[in-house]
Amino acid sequence: MTATTANPVQLYMASLSAGSQGMRKCLDIIAGILSDTADADTFPWETVTYRESMEVRITLTERYKPSTVNKMLSTLRGVLKQTWRLGLVDADHYRRAIDVENLRSSNLLSGRALAGDEIAKLFRACTDDTTPKGARDAALFAVFYGCGLRRGELAQLDVEDFAPDDNSILVQGKRRKQRTVYLGTQACRHLKTWLLHRGDDPGPLFCPVSQTGEVRLSRLRGESIAYILRRRQEESGTDRFSPHDLRRTAVTHLLDAGVDVFTVQKLAGHADASTTARYDRRDEGAKRRAVQVLAIPGQAG
Repeated sequence: MTATTANPVQLYMASLSAGSQGMRKCLDIIAGILSDTADADTFPWETVTYRESMEVRITLTERYKPSTVNKMLSTLRGVLKQTWRLGLVDADHYRRAIDVENLRSSNLLSGRALAGDEIAKLFRACTDDTTPKGARDAALFAVFYGCGLRRGELAQLDVEDFAPDDNSILVQGKRRKQRTVYLGTQACRHLKTWLLHRGDDPGPLFCPVSQTGEVRLSRLRGESIAYILRRRQEESGTDRFSPHDLRRTAVTHLLDAGVDVFTVQKLAGHADASTTARYDRRDEGAKRRAVQVLAIPGQAG
C-alpha cells in the first residue's frame, strides 16, 4: 500500500482495538457533514482545513451531547493524523486542521455505579440458573465487574489469556496495548466453573450456549454481551444499566475501598489518571468518611 493509494481511514481503524470499530460510524457522520455524497472511505480527508473542522464541531454540537461530540472530534483528529503520516498533507496543514478544542460541559457525569446489593442480585440471577448459560453469565459478570474491563476487551478474551496459576488475565486494550489484570478468589471460582462446561479447547473465553446447553466455540459479539446483561438485569429486578456502567462500578468500588488512583488506572487501562477520576461515582458519603482520618493532633476524640 503506497502513500498515494493508502486510505487513512483504514489505517486509523487498524490502529484501534476490536471493541472500537464503532468509530467508523462516527467518521461516516463527519463525512456526511462535509459532503453530500461521500462516506468515511471515499471522503478526501486530506482536504480538511481548520474551517471545516470547526464546521464539524458546530454541527455536532447542535446534534449530540458534549461527550459524544468530543468522541467524534477525537476520531477526526485520528484520521487527520494518518493523512499527515501518509504524506498527504504537510505538518502545518495538519496542525491547523486538528486545532479544534473539545467541548466543556458542566452537566452531571453520565452513567452510574451499581450498588452492592444490585451486584449481588445480578450474580444471584446467574447462579440460580444451574444450566451452562448460568455458569457462563456468572463468569462473564465476574470478569467484567471484577476486572473493570471494556465490553470489547471482554469479547476478545481467549482461554489462553487466563493463567489459573496466579489468576491473571492478559487483556488486549485500546490501540493494541496489553495489560495484566487479576481475578479475586470469588470471581476466579465463577470462571473455573464456566470452564468446566466450556472445556479447555483454544479459542474465545466466552461463547454462545444453545437452549439445550450446548457450548459453541465461537466468539460472543459485543451486542450479545449487552443482551446477556440486559436479560439478567430484568431477571434480577435491578435498575437498568449500560455495559460500561459495570466498568464505572469497578473503578468506583476500588477507589471507595481505598485503592490508590494510580493502581486503579493501571487496572482499568487508562492512559491518564484524570480519566480514572472521571469514572468515580462515589457520593457525598465518601467525602464525609474521608475527613474522619484527619484527626487534629493533640485533641481528644
